[in-house]
Amino acid sequence: MMELQLGDVQTTALIPLVVKANETQRKNPRISDPKAVEIIRKLDIDTRQYDKFMSHEGVVARTIMLDRQLKGIIRESPDTVVVNIGAGFDDRFSRVDNGTILWFDLDLPDAIAARKKAFAERDRVTMIAGSVLEEGWCVPVVKAVEGRKTKPVFIAEGLFMYFTLDQIRTLLEMLKNNFPDGGTLIAEQNCKLMQKNEKHHDTVKNTNARFMSGTDSGQEIADLSDGIRLIDEHSFNEEMKKYSIRGKLFALLLPKMNDRWATFVWG
Repeated sequence: MMELQLGDVQTTALIPLVVKANETQRKNPRISDPKAVEIIRKLDIDTRQYDKFMSHEGVVARTIMLDRQLKGIIRESPDTVVVNIGAGFDDRFSRVDNGTILWFDLDLPDAIAARKKAFAERDRVTMIAGSVLEEGWCVPVVKAVEGRKTKPVFIAEGLFMYFTLDQIRTLLEMLKNNFPDGGTLIAEQNCKLMQKNEKHHDTVKNTNARFMSGTDSGQEIADLSDGIRLIDEHSFNEEMKKYSIRGKLFALLLPKMNDRWATFVWG
């Protein structure tokens, strides 16, 4: 049995973990994450509160969409350096690895301590314990980027909603200052309406985490820091509506209620 000691926000990492494990074990899974299945089997927890219909479909959709986007970037730049901010128990590296990329999993110390119980050391993967809002984590990434002469990619899945806009601004400024030659940030966005109605979220309401911000457009994030440009934004509805009547109805009746992937660049 694996024991976890996680903070309130870090506990939300159990939501995608449970969803990915349960989806992987379905007869016709849309995503495959054997590591999630392995971890859940080692945990002595009641997973029911972490897997409700809308969260399940949302996690599946966002996983498919981000995997697809990252694979496209890696095809164009095989030596890409990727930083997974707020990594939790994510095993995206295994799904997108081309044999040459460098990967950093960054999270708070308690989350990385839990992650190290679940994941063995791997070539080209580095786990970093620390706050993304403190610059120490940048040092090894800067060295990796300089060695490869490539523009890094930063992904932030299930993270920005737990940050204030001021904290997000701090992160953007840090990225620009430490990686002045440019880079890409792919960040999940939630809407202002969901922030106001967080008590109705089907799974996050079962944790002690609180949404600290929301946007109606990724441009609101880009406007926080000079030189940050929004180049793309896609609602999870685009993927969710492919799989169920309920997903189609949600996309039709509440088109702006779902989370989105927004892509930003600088440099």
